[in-house]
Amino acid sequence: MVRKRTRKPETFSRFDTADYLRSEQDVIAYLEAAMEDGDAAVIAAAIGDVARARGMMQIARETGITREGLYKALSPDGNPSLGTVLKVMKALGVELAPRPAKKAGSKRRAAA
Repeated sequence: MVRKRTRKPETFSRFDTADYLRSEQDVIAYLEAAMEDGDAAVIAAAIGDVARARGMMQIARETGITREGLYKALSPDGNPSLGTVLKVMKALGVELAPRPAKKAGSKRRAAA
């Protein structure tokens, strides 16, 4: 009689971006990439990932927004107000800075 080997089912852990946002450079690069995407839900979720990496309870204390409120607002389905975004970004030590938008397909001309 030949015995068949049974495989153990593979298990995977849930990927969490917050686990990989260790340095200031990682955070800035991640937020810049999210903002280049231009989708408000992606930006809010990215800010939420950074907040979780830094500690949502601490961010809640610094912003005056409840931890539950932050999780809800900064989820992919959330719709945070600009005030919430600015408070969280300030607590994270990053700022929202305006810069000229990149125009698709156009090249800048030198000033004459």
